Amino acid sequence: MSERDRKPPFRRQGGKFPGKPRGFERPQAWRERESGPDGPVILYGWHTVTLALGNPKRKIRKLYLTENAARRLADERIETRVAPEIVRPSQIDQRLGPDAVHQGLLAEADPLPSPDIDTLSPEGMILVLDQITDPHNVGAILRSAAAFDVRAIVTTARHSPEATGVLAKSASGALELVPIITVQNLARALTRLNERGFQTVGLDSAGGIDIAAVELRQPLALVLGAEGKGLRQLTRETCSVVARLDMPGAIKSLNVSNAAVLALYVGASRLGLMPK
Repeated sequence: MSERDRKPPFRRQGGKFPGKPRGFERPQAWRERESGPDGPVILYGWHTVTLALGNPKRKIRKLYLTENAARRLADERIETRVAPEIVRPSQIDQRLGPDAVHQGLLAEADPLPSPDIDTLSPEGMILVLDQITDPHNVGAILRSAAAFDVRAIVTTARHSPEATGVLAKSASGALELVPIITVQNLARALTRLNERGFQTVGLDSAGGIDIAAVELRQPLALVLGAEGKGLRQLTRETCSVVARLDMPGAIKSLNVSNAAVLALYVGASRLGLMPK
């Protein structure tokens, strides 16, 4: 008999979690699509799932936990909100793929609602993403946005990744902290931001001025383009200024997520938003 077979069932507060380890069905082509317009958001990993559990705006449909993860949630007094199903780590591996670092937690949830752009408070900083499609990059940008208290991220309904799976894991819980505003037309959204008093600063390696020389003010919208393509022409034309990030080294361009965190640091420092 193996050590696993001898191990007693995990109990919490005198009762056993509903369900026992068993296989669960994998939705069709789940790994390829991760979620569809009508499908659930897939969240996995400790920070991603626990922040979702703590977000009253996030509706959790299903929660799958390993015994170790369930025990840790109980030890840290984190409420699961729904009755979890206890599964083996290999079952979550089968669902997500062997490279996903899930730490024994997987949740299916409803997407968070997209606020209206007119509800944005005219203060602080926001980020605008122009067709950035890599979920790792968008997730990393979200994490940096949460660190710099960005009020929202504006992105397009098309040519942007779903807020699920790899993106959610890369964001490390930031999906629950930074609202994502989805728009149909980015140029119109930027025009609306201009009308509402936002300073819209596009970041592009071909920008006419170093961002350090721009007189930044609140509310500030930093606009980032996709790697390779950069900002689209209409996006550039709609920004109030297009700036570059000057650097002293031989390489003059950065990964978009790195450029985002550098621009956020410059913006937060210049606007007096950094802690003293």
